[in-house]
Amino acid sequence: MSPAAEILVIILSIFLAFFLALGITLAIYLIKLTRDIREVTKTAGRTVSNLEAAIGGVSRMVQPLFLLELATKFMKRFKNSKRRK
Repeated sequence: MSPAAEILVIILSIFLAFFLALGITLAIYLIKLTRDIREVTKTAGRTVSNLEAAIGGVSRMVQPLFLLELATKFMKRFKNSKRRK
């Protein structure tokens, strides 16, 4: 083998080792990132579930108040229409 080919093989093996180490490092970071994303999605899911429960409770409380408000408006209109006659 000529000296130029040996130097080329050495340079290529150095680049190969560098990119192999870079690939392993990136794979480790990707695994950590996917774990973090999984935790964030679990937390977001719990938050949405809690919000759904809170909104359900509020809607159960607000609905009778809304009906009561409509009834009082109807009663006021009814009383005002009697007074005008």
